[in-house]
Amino acid sequence: MTNAATRLAPSFDGITPQAAPAPEIDPAVRISHVTKRYGSGPVILDDVSLDIAPGEFVCLLGASGCGKSTLLNLIAGLEPITSGELSTSAGGSAVMFQESALMPWLTARHNVELALRLRGVPRAERREEAERLLGTVNLTEAADKRPHELSGGMRQRVALARALAQDRDVLLMDEPFAALDAITRDLLHEELERVWRATGRTIVFVTHNVREAARLGQRVVLLSSRPGRVAGEWRIHNTTGRRIESPDVAALAAEITAELRKELARNAS
Repeated sequence: MTNAATRLAPSFDGITPQAAPAPEIDPAVRISHVTKRYGSGPVILDDVSLDIAPGEFVCLLGASGCGKSTLLNLIAGLEPITSGELSTSAGGSAVMFQESALMPWLTARHNVELALRLRGVPRAERREEAERLLGTVNLTEAADKRPHELSGGMRQRVALARALAQDRDVLLMDEPFAALDAITRDLLHEELERVWRATGRTIVFVTHNVREAARLGQRVVLLSSRPGRVAGEWRIHNTTGRRIESPDVAALAAEITAELRKELARNAS
């Protein structure tokens, strides 16, 4: 256990006197006993329960095929749940995928303007708002460039600006940096953290990279291999000033990796 994070233990009834509870705040995402399977096939997610607070940055971590992306799709409303309950804040969610999926014939600004148009922003306001959002991701100078003129990291920043343009309370990110080189990924970690702090968005970030989860998340949630269940949670007390090479990040990543190996061994037995 590191000084930077606490493993969250299951709650239980005790007799210790408790302080008066703080006013309850509705979660931005509430997942209650959710199960997912496709037809008569195997169960993908089994009895998953998770509350995500407004403004929280949560990383969903697990081995390939554990159901991380499926859970993200359920939160986004892209797929129906099989059983259980799932709700998001009234502001809804925006999704950012591993591929930037930009319109290749449109400039960076026009890609962002398209999201604004779909949101119903008046034509007269779209250019200025698109340029503001590109500025938010430090990409003002690339506003008139098309996707093929941009690096992979720049395309993902445009995709982030486009997701922000939807003005949703929750931002769902499905391994958005997985295809990038280590240096570019590290730079985008800093960029994403800065944008998160500036906008106050709730972020649910799917990754299979343990270091990335330990670097970015306020809370890391580990899913077991299929069927996916919540196998562990860690809450990071101080997320300021973290870098991928920070000792606290390395120590937390080692602890999570040890737990992940146990889950993989359990699944293989």
